[in-house]
Amino acid sequence: MLGLMHTKIPAARRFGLLAGLVTATAGAGPAALGAQGVITGRVTMLEREGRATEDLAQAVVWLEGAAAPPGQPDTVEMATEQKQFVPRVAVIPVGSTVVFPNHDPFNHNVFSLSPEKPFDLGLFGRGESRAVTFDRPGIVRVYCNVHALMRAFVLVRESAFFTQPGSDGSFRLAPVPPGRYVLHVWHERARELTQPLAVTAGPSAPLTLTLDARGYKYVQHRDKEGKSYYERTSRY
Repeated sequence: MLGLMHTKIPAARRFGLLAGLVTATAGAGPAALGAQGVITGRVTMLEREGRATEDLAQAVVWLEGAAAPPGQPDTVEMATEQKQFVPRVAVIPVGSTVVFPNHDPFNHNVFSLSPEKPFDLGLFGRGESRAVTFDRPGIVRVYCNVHALMRAFVLVRESAFFTQPGSDGSFRLAPVPPGRYVLHVWHERARELTQPLAVTAGPSAPLTLTLDARGYKYVQHRDKEGKSYYERTSRY
């Protein structure tokens, strides 16, 4: 997945310090690549009882640094389908707009209490949509005030260098100007991983990035008024 100008996540398919292990070695590459670097690697996840990870594609990999250009604002969709947000994770540059179309035959009330972008889109039905522009970097947690189990994440990034791995955890960022960066890897079930990374011209040795999800525990969020979904007297 390409990362110079940000990777647009198709609506039908997408969106602490070291929590695991990072190995990185940069090296010289073919002259055909000029002065640009190529970052590749694989994200893996440690799970309880050695279980296989089924949601690696929901991780996000990005670079921050003085040589990283800002991303260009865009418009992407995060639909409500079968009481889920699709995609569950969206990664966008600062200034981008996310449109929330409702494809379900019932109402939704999309909202967020995240300090980076609190919003409440109110009730809207099938065939309707609402939109939000995200003007500050951060991780915005998105919920539905009607359905307690619906949750999604909008990662708003200043850098243009970001991507999401494939289902096998593999990723690619290119072309990246040589320089010093900080590599970030995020997943909703693990602590964020950060690692200094020196990028040189040409492809680097593949990175091994391991997140630790063994301590993850699901916690039910509250509704937009801070109340428990299951103790409310009023229903939609």
